[in-house]
Amino acid sequence: MLGKTANGLYWMYRYLERAENTSRLIETGQRISLTRSGSGDDEWTSVLQTAGALESYRETHDAVTRDGAIDWLLRALDNPSSVRASVNAARQNGRLVRTALTSEVWEALNAAYMDTKEALARKVGERELPAVLGRIRQSTGLVRGATHGTMLRNDIFDFARIGTFLERGDSTARILDVKYYVLLPSVNAVGSNIDNVQWETILRSVSGRGGYKKAYGDQIVPRDIAQYLILDRRMPRSLYFCASKIKGNLSYLASDYGEKGESQACIDKLVRQFMSHDIEAIFDFGLHEYIQSILGSFGELGMAIERDYRFYE
Repeated sequence: MLGKTANGLYWMYRYLERAENTSRLIETGQRISLTRSGSGDDEWTSVLQTAGALESYRETHDAVTRDGAIDWLLRALDNPSSVRASVNAARQNGRLVRTALTSEVWEALNAAYMDTKEALARKVGERELPAVLGRIRQSTGLVRGATHGTMLRNDIFDFARIGTFLERGDSTARILDVKYYVLLPSVNAVGSNIDNVQWETILRSVSGRGGYKKAYGDQIVPRDIAQYLILDRRMPRSLYFCASKIKGNLSYLASDYGEKGESQACIDKLVRQFMSHDIEAIFDFGLHEYIQSILGSFGELGMAIERDYRFYE
Protein backbone atom coordinates (compact mmCIF):
# COMPACT_ATOMS: atom_id res chain seq x y z
CA MET A 1 0.00 0.00 0.00
CA LEU A 2 1.18 3.53 -0.74
CA GLY A 3 2.20 5.52 2.31
CA LYS A 4 -0.25 8.29 1.40
CA THR A 5 -3.12 5.80 1.32
CA ALA A 6 -2.14 4.33 4.69
CA ASN A 7 -1.89 7.87 6.05
CA GLY A 8 -5.35 8.79 4.79
CA LEU A 9 -6.99 5.70 6.26
CA TYR A 10 -5.20 6.02 9.59
CA TRP A 11 -6.14 9.69 9.99
CA MET A 12 -9.68 9.33 8.70
CA TYR A 13 -10.44 6.92 11.50
CA ARG A 14 -8.40 8.82 14.08
CA TYR A 15 -10.37 11.98 13.34
CA LEU A 16 -13.71 10.17 13.50
CA GLU A 17 -12.78 8.70 16.86
CA ARG A 18 -11.53 12.11 18.01
CA ALA A 19 -14.86 13.72 17.16
CA GLU A 20 -16.72 11.13 19.19
CA ASN A 21 -14.28 11.29 22.08
CA THR A 22 -14.29 15.09 22.22
CA SER A 23 -18.05 14.93 22.55
CA ARG A 24 -17.58 12.47 25.41
CA LEU A 25 -15.06 14.77 27.07
CA ILE A 26 -17.52 17.67 26.87
CA GLU A 27 -20.19 15.48 28.43
CA THR A 28 -17.78 14.49 31.19
CA GLY A 29 -16.99 18.12 32.01
CA GLN A 30 -20.66 19.07 31.88
CA ARG A 31 -21.80 16.27 34.17
CA ILE A 32 -18.99 16.76 36.66
CA SER A 33 -19.59 20.52 36.78
CA LEU A 34 -23.16 19.86 37.89
CA THR A 35 -21.83 18.23 41.08
CA ARG A 36 -19.66 21.24 41.95
CA SER A 37 -20.58 24.35 43.87
CA GLY A 38 -20.02 27.78 42.32
CA SER A 39 -20.09 28.76 38.66
CA GLY A 40 -18.03 25.80 37.46
CA ASP A 41 -16.19 27.87 34.83
CA ASP A 42 -12.78 27.15 36.36
CA GLU A 43 -12.99 23.45 35.65
CA TRP A 44 -13.50 24.06 31.94
CA THR A 45 -9.89 25.21 31.93
CA SER A 46 -9.03 21.67 32.96
CA VAL A 47 -11.23 20.16 30.27
CA LEU A 48 -9.60 22.34 27.60
CA GLN A 49 -6.17 21.38 28.92
CA THR A 50 -7.04 17.71 28.79
CA ALA A 51 -8.25 18.08 25.19
CA GLY A 52 -4.97 19.77 24.27
CA ALA A 53 -6.93 22.90 23.30
CA LEU A 54 -6.22 25.34 26.13
CA GLU A 55 -3.33 27.20 24.54
CA SER A 56 -5.13 27.81 21.26
CA TYR A 57 -8.28 28.83 23.16
CA ARG A 58 -6.41 31.47 25.12
CA GLU A 59 -4.99 32.95 21.93
CA THR A 60 -8.49 34.00 20.87
CA HIS A 61 -10.40 34.36 24.18
CA ASP A 62 -9.90 36.65 27.16
CA ALA A 63 -11.26 34.23 29.76
CA VAL A 64 -12.34 30.60 30.07
CA THR A 65 -16.10 30.24 30.37
CA ARG A 66 -18.36 27.24 30.09
CA ASP A 67 -20.05 28.48 26.92
CA GLY A 68 -16.77 29.56 25.33
CA ALA A 69 -15.07 26.25 26.11
CA ILE A 70 -17.93 24.13 24.80
CA ASP A 71 -18.19 26.16 21.59
CA TRP A 72 -14.42 25.91 21.09
CA LEU A 73 -14.49 22.14 21.55
CA LEU A 74 -17.58 21.63 19.42
CA ARG A 75 -17.59 24.12 16.58
CA ALA A 76 -14.34 26.09 16.24
CA LEU A 77 -12.56 25.34 12.97
CA ASP A 78 -9.48 27.11 14.40
CA ASN A 79 -9.29 24.27 16.94
CA PRO A 80 -8.10 21.16 15.05
CA SER A 81 -9.43 18.93 17.82
CA SER A 82 -12.97 20.33 17.76
CA VAL A 83 -15.76 18.00 16.71
CA ARG A 84 -16.53 20.04 13.62
CA ALA A 85 -12.89 20.28 12.51
CA SER A 86 -12.32 16.57 13.20
CA VAL A 87 -15.30 15.43 11.13
CA ASN A 88 -14.25 17.78 8.31
CA ALA A 89 -10.73 16.34 8.41
CA ALA A 90 -12.06 12.76 8.46
CA ARG A 91 -14.09 13.43 5.33
CA GLN A 92 -11.14 15.09 3.57
CA ASN A 93 -8.97 12.06 4.32
CA GLY A 94 -11.79 9.77 3.24
CA ARG A 95 -11.96 11.52 -0.13
CA LEU A 96 -8.24 10.92 -0.62
CA VAL A 97 -8.68 7.17 -0.06
CA ARG A 98 -12.14 6.84 -1.60
CA THR A 99 -11.16 3.80 -3.67
CA ALA A 100 -10.03 1.95 -0.53
CA LEU A 101 -13.46 2.31 1.11
CA THR A 102 -16.65 0.40 0.44
CA SER A 103 -19.62 2.40 -0.82
CA GLU A 104 -21.36 1.82 2.51
CA VAL A 105 -18.49 3.33 4.48
CA TRP A 106 -18.23 6.30 2.13
CA GLU A 107 -21.98 6.97 2.36
CA ALA A 108 -21.91 6.72 6.16
CA LEU A 109 -18.95 9.11 6.29
CA ASN A 110 -20.74 11.63 4.09
CA ALA A 111 -23.88 11.32 6.21
CA ALA A 112 -21.85 11.93 9.38
CA TYR A 113 -20.32 15.03 7.78
CA MET A 114 -23.69 16.45 6.72
CA ASP A 115 -25.36 15.64 10.04
CA THR A 116 -22.55 17.23 12.06
CA LYS A 117 -22.56 20.30 9.81
CA GLU A 118 -26.28 20.73 10.43
CA ALA A 119 -26.09 20.09 14.18
CA LEU A 120 -23.25 22.56 14.67
CA ALA A 121 -24.41 25.28 12.30
CA ARG A 122 -24.94 27.57 15.29
CA LYS A 123 -23.96 27.68 18.95
CA VAL A 124 -25.41 24.84 20.99
CA GLY A 125 -27.43 25.84 24.03
CA GLU A 126 -27.27 24.06 27.36
CA ARG A 127 -30.66 22.40 26.89
CA GLU A 128 -29.72 21.16 23.42
CA LEU A 129 -26.27 19.91 24.35
CA PRO A 130 -27.06 16.31 25.41
CA ALA A 131 -29.05 15.65 22.23
CA VAL A 132 -26.36 17.14 19.99
CA LEU A 133 -23.60 15.14 21.68
CA GLY A 134 -25.64 11.97 21.28
CA ARG A 135 -26.26 12.77 17.63
CA ILE A 136 -22.53 13.15 17.01
CA ARG A 137 -21.77 9.80 18.62
CA GLN A 138 -24.51 8.09 16.66
CA SER A 139 -23.33 9.40 13.28
CA THR A 140 -19.69 8.44 13.88
CA GLY A 141 -20.84 5.07 15.20
CA LEU A 142 -22.62 4.38 11.91
CA VAL A 143 -19.32 4.79 10.05
CA ARG A 144 -17.70 2.33 12.43
CA GLY A 145 -20.60 -0.10 11.95
CA ALA A 146 -20.34 0.10 8.17
CA THR A 147 -16.60 -0.50 8.44
CA HIS A 148 -17.05 -3.66 10.49
CA GLY A 149 -19.89 -4.91 8.34
CA THR A 150 -18.46 -4.36 4.85
CA MET A 151 -14.67 -3.96 4.84
CA LEU A 152 -12.29 -6.71 3.80
CA ARG A 153 -9.95 -7.73 6.62
CA ASN A 154 -6.73 -6.67 4.92
CA ASP A 155 -4.14 -3.93 5.40
CA ILE A 156 -6.79 -1.27 4.70
CA PHE A 157 -8.77 -2.53 7.67
CA ASP A 158 -5.60 -2.75 9.80
CA PHE A 159 -4.73 0.92 9.33
CA ALA A 160 -8.33 1.91 10.06
CA ARG A 161 -8.28 -0.07 13.29
CA ILE A 162 -4.89 1.19 14.39
CA GLY A 163 -6.01 4.78 13.95
CA THR A 164 -9.24 4.11 15.83
CA PHE A 165 -7.71 2.39 18.84
CA LEU A 166 -4.73 4.71 19.18
CA GLU A 167 -7.09 7.69 19.37
CA ARG A 168 -9.49 5.84 21.67
CA GLY A 169 -6.79 4.79 24.11
CA ASP A 170 -5.49 8.35 24.23
CA SER A 171 -9.02 9.62 24.93
CA THR A 172 -9.80 7.13 27.70
CA ALA A 173 -6.57 8.10 29.45
CA ARG A 174 -7.41 11.79 29.18
CA ILE A 175 -10.97 11.33 30.47
CA LEU A 176 -9.63 9.40 33.46
CA ASP A 177 -7.15 12.19 34.12
CA VAL A 178 -9.90 14.84 34.12
CA LYS A 179 -11.57 13.13 37.04
CA TYR A 180 -8.75 11.86 39.13
CA TYR A 181 -6.16 14.60 38.90
CA VAL A 182 -7.79 17.81 37.75
CA LEU A 183 -11.47 18.01 38.66
CA LEU A 184 -11.51 16.35 42.07
CA PRO A 185 -12.89 19.05 44.38
CA SER A 186 -10.62 18.37 47.34
CA VAL A 187 -8.92 15.64 49.30
CA ASN A 188 -11.89 15.70 51.69
CA ALA A 189 -14.21 14.70 48.85
CA VAL A 190 -12.49 11.38 48.24
CA GLY A 191 -14.98 8.62 49.02
CA SER A 192 -17.87 11.07 49.43
CA ASN A 193 -21.16 11.05 47.54
CA ILE A 194 -19.80 13.77 45.24
CA ASP A 195 -16.72 11.68 44.52
CA ASN A 196 -18.82 8.63 43.69
CA VAL A 197 -21.13 10.62 41.41
CA GLN A 198 -18.11 11.90 39.51
CA TRP A 199 -16.64 8.42 39.11
CA GLU A 200 -20.00 7.20 37.80
CA THR A 201 -19.98 10.11 35.36
CA ILE A 202 -16.64 8.87 34.04
CA LEU A 203 -18.21 5.47 33.41
CA ARG A 204 -21.14 7.00 31.58
CA SER A 205 -18.86 9.16 29.45
CA VAL A 206 -17.25 6.04 27.96
CA SER A 207 -20.55 4.11 27.77
CA GLY A 208 -19.20 1.80 30.45
CA ARG A 209 -21.88 1.91 33.15
CA GLY A 210 -23.77 -1.20 32.02
CA GLY A 211 -20.64 -3.28 31.53
CA TYR A 212 -19.24 -2.19 34.88
CA LYS A 213 -22.43 -3.27 36.67
CA LYS A 214 -22.23 -6.70 35.07
CA ALA A 215 -18.57 -7.09 36.05
CA TYR A 216 -18.52 -5.46 39.50
CA GLY A 217 -22.09 -4.95 40.67
CA ASP A 218 -23.98 -1.77 41.56
CA GLN A 219 -21.53 -0.35 44.08
CA ILE A 220 -19.33 2.52 42.85
CA VAL A 221 -15.76 1.72 43.89
CA PRO A 222 -13.05 4.00 42.42
CA ARG A 223 -10.46 1.23 42.47
CA ASP A 224 -12.76 -1.07 40.48
CA ILE A 225 -13.59 1.68 37.98
CA ALA A 226 -9.90 2.37 37.42
CA GLN A 227 -9.30 -1.37 37.01
CA TYR A 228 -12.17 -1.54 34.51
CA LEU A 229 -11.01 1.40 32.40
CA ILE A 230 -7.31 0.54 32.46
CA LEU A 231 -6.81 -3.21 32.68
CA ASP A 232 -10.09 -4.94 31.77
CA ARG A 233 -9.56 -7.08 28.68
CA ARG A 234 -13.27 -7.09 27.74
CA MET A 235 -14.11 -3.38 27.97
CA PRO A 236 -13.75 -1.94 24.41
CA ARG A 237 -12.52 1.44 25.64
CA SER A 238 -10.07 0.25 28.28
CA LEU A 239 -6.41 1.04 27.83
CA TYR A 240 -5.55 -2.66 27.77
CA PHE A 241 -8.17 -3.43 25.12
CA CYS A 242 -6.99 -0.57 22.89
CA ALA A 243 -3.32 -1.51 23.24
CA SER A 244 -4.03 -5.18 22.51
CA LYS A 245 -5.98 -4.34 19.35
CA ILE A 246 -3.21 -2.06 18.09
CA LYS A 247 -0.70 -4.81 18.77
CA GLY A 248 -2.80 -7.34 16.89
CA ASN A 249 -3.27 -5.17 13.80
CA LEU A 250 0.41 -4.20 13.72
CA SER A 251 1.22 -7.91 13.85
CA TYR A 252 -1.07 -8.55 10.88
CA LEU A 253 0.72 -5.79 8.94
CA ALA A 254 4.12 -7.23 9.85
CA SER A 255 2.99 -10.64 8.61
CA ASP A 256 1.51 -9.26 5.39
CA TYR A 257 4.54 -7.08 4.59
CA GLY A 258 7.16 -9.54 5.82
CA GLU A 259 8.92 -7.19 8.25
CA LYS A 260 8.61 -5.77 11.73
CA GLY A 261 9.22 -2.09 12.25
CA GLU A 262 9.88 0.30 15.08
CA SER A 263 6.17 0.53 15.82
CA GLN A 264 6.02 -3.19 16.66
CA ALA A 265 8.77 -2.73 19.23
CA CYS A 266 6.95 0.33 20.63
CA ILE A 267 3.64 -1.48 21.16
CA ASP A 268 5.39 -4.52 22.64
CA LYS A 269 7.17 -2.25 25.12
CA LEU A 270 3.95 -0.38 25.96
CA VAL A 271 2.03 -3.57 26.70
CA ARG A 272 4.90 -5.02 28.70
CA GLN A 273 5.60 -1.84 30.67
CA PHE A 274 2.10 -0.58 31.42
CA MET A 275 -0.29 -3.52 31.16
CA SER A 276 1.57 -6.09 33.23
CA HIS A 277 0.89 -4.48 36.65
CA ASP A 278 -2.16 -4.79 38.88
CA ILE A 279 -4.24 -1.77 39.85
CA GLU A 280 -2.65 -1.52 43.31
CA ALA A 281 0.78 -1.07 41.75
CA ILE A 282 -0.64 1.62 39.45
CA PHE A 283 -2.14 3.51 42.38
CA ASP A 284 1.13 3.18 44.31
CA PHE A 285 2.98 4.64 41.34
CA GLY A 286 0.40 7.42 41.01
CA LEU A 287 -2.55 7.30 38.64
CA HIS A 288 -1.87 10.72 37.13
CA GLU A 289 1.81 9.87 36.57
CA TYR A 290 0.83 6.52 35.06
CA ILE A 291 -1.64 8.15 32.68
CA GLN A 292 0.86 10.78 31.61
CA SER A 293 3.38 8.04 30.85
CA ILE A 294 0.77 6.17 28.82
CA LEU A 295 -0.05 9.29 26.83
CA GLY A 296 3.63 9.81 26.08
CA SER A 297 3.97 6.22 24.89
CA PHE A 298 0.89 6.52 22.65
CA GLY A 299 2.44 9.63 21.11
CA GLU A 300 5.74 7.85 20.44
CA LEU A 301 3.87 4.90 18.95
CA GLY A 302 1.96 7.17 16.57
CA MET A 303 5.18 8.73 15.29
CA ALA A 304 6.79 5.30 14.86
CA ILE A 305 3.81 4.11 12.78
CA GLU A 306 4.13 7.15 10.52
CA ARG A 307 7.82 6.43 9.99
CA ASP A 308 7.44 2.69 9.48
CA TYR A 309 4.77 2.98 6.81
CA ARG A 310 6.14 6.13 5.15
CA PHE A 311 2.96 8.12 5.55
CA TYR A 312 4.28 11.21 3.80
CA GLU A 313 6.04 9.60 0.84
